[in-house]
Amino acid sequence: QVQLVESGGGLVQAGGSLRLSCAASGLSFSNCAMGWFRQAPGKEREFVAAISWSSFTIWYTDSVKGRFTISRDNAKNTVYLQMNRLKPEDTAVYYCATRRGIAMMDDRWYDYWGQGTQVTVSS
Repeated sequence: QVQLVESGGGLVQAGGSLRLSCAASGLSFSNCAMGWFRQAPGKEREFVAAISWSSFTIWYTDSVKGRFTISRDNAKNTVYLQMNRLKPEDTAVYYCATRRGIAMMDDRWYDYWGQGTQVTVSS
């Protein structure tokens, strides 16, 4: 079955960096779009970034543009989220998700989800 396993979360001071990874199995990874979403306490899950199977199409939510970079390695079935200049408002559980077809920003279009990894940014 499809499995997505996130890693790389942790506690970091404001201004610091983290790199999240999401290892996928049980699917044809190179045919799938991948997305990163996050959910802060008491808030709804929100879109962070998405990347098409070819890496040709990449989307970011406005609040992370210029700070976060999504990338993928199809040979390793892994998608990454490099997060720089982190802010306390980036604190959330980060989830990766996958879908066949084009990259989307709406989480309703994603078929499979990981268990999430906690990112905490202290001020």
